[in-house]
Amino acid sequence: MPDAETGCQIYAVIEAGEAAPERLAAAFGAADLASVLILPAAGRALEAPSARPLVDLAQRRGAAALIAADSHLARSLGADGVHLGAAADLKDAYQAARGILGASGVIGVDAGILRHDAMTLAEAGADYIAFGAPAHLKDRDKARARRDGFVAWWAEIFQVPCVAFDVDTAEEAEALAGAGADFVALTLPGGQSPAAARDLVAAVAAAIGTRETAS
Repeated sequence: MPDAETGCQIYAVIEAGEAAPERLAAAFGAADLASVLILPAAGRALEAPSARPLVDLAQRRGAAALIAADSHLARSLGADGVHLGAAADLKDAYQAARGILGASGVIGVDAGILRHDAMTLAEAGADYIAFGAPAHLKDRDKARARRDGFVAWWAEIFQVPCVAFDVDTAEEAEALAGAGADFVALTLPGGQSPAAARDLVAAVAAAIGTRETAS
């Protein structure tokens, strides 16, 4: 991943599928993106034909292209790495991914709500640790508060970068950047217009001080 020493940066999360390249191009038109995580469209598996254009676009623009969960697909597409979601066997999943992608592959992990797992995975060599407040949770306010607390705790103690996921607004991004998040993750979902993607990224870039592009 790009060096987190440059300050808080934007990490885009995009669903593959129809018009996804247009959404991602619009986001890049608004500001620099450090990383792009490619997810499957809702209810579908992520496959090479839909992921490849997004990998290519991200890498052309100097961002790290990451694939959700599938290390074999990441390797076959020449992506920069993989993001592993919270799971009971996350340490085993990390070791398997490292075996597939090698020492140079980027492997980020979402350790859920377990601090011990986050520390263990960072010590094992994870390239970043993610903390989120998933939209499916009933009490989003509680989830956001927990995420924010994890980010502040991590930033104070650890050198491994942290990514704050499920960031919905520029105000939220600004607060997380102030708390020490190295990256704020913005979701560009299927069905979102390119203009909406551009506006969200531009607003967050302005809030956290990320350099906006000239386009």
